[in-house]
Amino acid sequence: MAEIVEFASNGNNARGYLAVPESGSGPGIIVVQEWWGLDSGIKEMADRLATAGFVALAPDLYHGELAEHTEMDKAAELMNSLPADRAARDMSGAVDYLADHESTTGDGIGVMGFCMGGLLTFVLAALRPDKIKAAVPFYGFPQGDDQPDYSKIEAAIQGHMAENDDFFPPSAAMHLHDELQALGKNASITVHEGSGHAFMAPHNALGTQDAELSAKIWPGATAFLHEHLG
Repeated sequence: MAEIVEFASNGNNARGYLAVPESGSGPGIIVVQEWWGLDSGIKEMADRLATAGFVALAPDLYHGELAEHTEMDKAAELMNSLPADRAARDMSGAVDYLADHESTTGDGIGVMGFCMGGLLTFVLAALRPDKIKAAVPFYGFPQGDDQPDYSKIEAAIQGHMAENDDFFPPSAAMHLHDELQALGKNASITVHEGSGHAFMAPHNALGTQDAELSAKIWPGATAFLHEHLG
């Protein structure tokens, strides 16, 4: 079952795409969008997680705005104009909504994000260590001076990055891996040889989709989430 739901976001309302497994219950996962918005690809990922037994919620961080997969300039504009504080509030509100949802089981919530959503996966894990117990970021992580406080993260992290990625360089990904390890975090970041940015994307907008690699990663990613969330 899947539907658009509304939830509280620090005194305001936000919305998202909620997918529930056929069993009617499961551990909760926040699915964080790419720079396109809450598009068919992110909804498909939420549906796949529901098929794997999770209650998945993808918050609409652009509040209804969407870039087509041919509109990279618009996608970049939407991403760059997204207020960081609003995104944080919406993601945090989604965590609380999912934690309190009647279908959600277990004591913690997971998060999985792609591209911009991969970056925000780390942000959310640092923002809500009280709830986020497992994180799976794909080809995205914070860069530059605006970094979350990684020392606050309590979640186990399984990161999947691309070798051929001009947006999120693999050398920087491995630097982050080393930083998390030095902090004593349960974190592993893998750079997948020969892969390009957005290798998991169902829409293949960048022409870099790798179905074989995606099929190889997915069972391990969902098993990791079940291990830490139930």
